[in-house]
Amino acid sequence: MRPKVLITDAVHEDMLALFSDAGIEIVYTPDTDQVSVEKIIEDFEMLVINSKIQVNKNFIDKATKLKVVGRLGSGKEIINLEYAIHRDIVFHNSPEGNRDAVAEHCLGLILGLLNFIPRSFEEIKKHQWNREINRGNELSSKTVGIIGYGHTGKETAKRLSVFTSKILVYEKYEKGFSNDVVQEVEMEEIYTHADIISLHLPLTNETSQLINDDFINKMAKPFYLINTSRGKIVNESHVLVAMKNKKIVGYATDVLENEKLNTYSDIEKQKLKELISENTIITPHIAGWSYESKRKLAQILAKKMLLSFKTH
Repeated sequence: MRPKVLITDAVHEDMLALFSDAGIEIVYTPDTDQVSVEKIIEDFEMLVINSKIQVNKNFIDKATKLKVVGRLGSGKEIINLEYAIHRDIVFHNSPEGNRDAVAEHCLGLILGLLNFIPRSFEEIKKHQWNREINRGNELSSKTVGIIGYGHTGKETAKRLSVFTSKILVYEKYEKGFSNDVVQEVEMEEIYTHADIISLHLPLTNETSQLINDDFINKMAKPFYLINTSRGKIVNESHVLVAMKNKKIVGYATDVLENEKLNTYSDIEKQKLKELISENTIITPHIAGWSYESKRKLAQILAKKMLLSFKTH
C-alpha cells in the first residue's frame, strides 16, 4: 500500500503534484475540523496542517502511523513538540515561504501609521479634507526596534534599510549578527532609543503577553507598535490604556488575542471598538497571505516532508 498524506487546509496545487509524483496517496480535506481529523488520523503517515488542527498529546496518541507533520507557515504552538519527538514524529514548518509577504505587509503597516493613510482615506469618504491633523512622520527619521531576528525579522530589516532608518535588533537565541543594516543590541537599548517596535516572534510561554504594562513603562519615548507575529504576544487591554495615555502613539497589528470575532464577549467587543477608535490599523491575519507565498509555502513544505519521510 502507498503511504498516505492528509492535507487539512487549502494549499497550492504544487504541493499535490509533489506528493503525487513521489507516489504518496493524497487525501485533501481543506474544510475539515479537529474532530473529523482525529477520527481518521490513524490511517496516515503524513499530515499537513495550518492553524485549525491542534496536534496535542491526545491527537498524537491516535496517530499510530504518523511519521511527519508539516505546518504551513511558521507557528509551532499548535503541536506538542516534546511529545511528538518522544513518539519519533518529525515536525517541519515553512517560514521561508511567507517571510517576504510578512515583511512587505509589516512595512505597509508602518507607513500607514506614520502617514495616517487609512484614517485620512476614511475622512475623504466623508468629504473631509483634513491636511494638518494628518501631517505625517518620515520613517527615515525614526529608530526601529526589531524584536526577533528570524526569517521575517531579517526580511523586514532589509526593507527598512532603504529608508535609512536606524535599526536596532534584539534576538535572544542568535548573536554576532550586526552588519551595515542592523545593530545587535540588548533590550535596554531598544527601551531607550526605539521610536517603533516591530515584533517578529513565535508564541511561546516566554513570549506570551510580552507587550504589557511593564514593557510599555520601560519605553523611554512614546512609540509605535507593530505586530505581525501572534496576537497573544500583546496584551491588548494594556496597549489600549497606553494609547489613551499617548505612550503608544500608533498600533498596527495583523493579529488579535482572539481572532474569532463571532465569539466575542461584550467586554471583547468594547475593547475592539475602543482600539479601532485610536490611531490603529488592524488586518485579519493576512500578512503572510499572498498568492506568491501560497505557492512557496506548498513547495517548501512538501519538499521538506518528503525528504524526512524517505530518510525516516
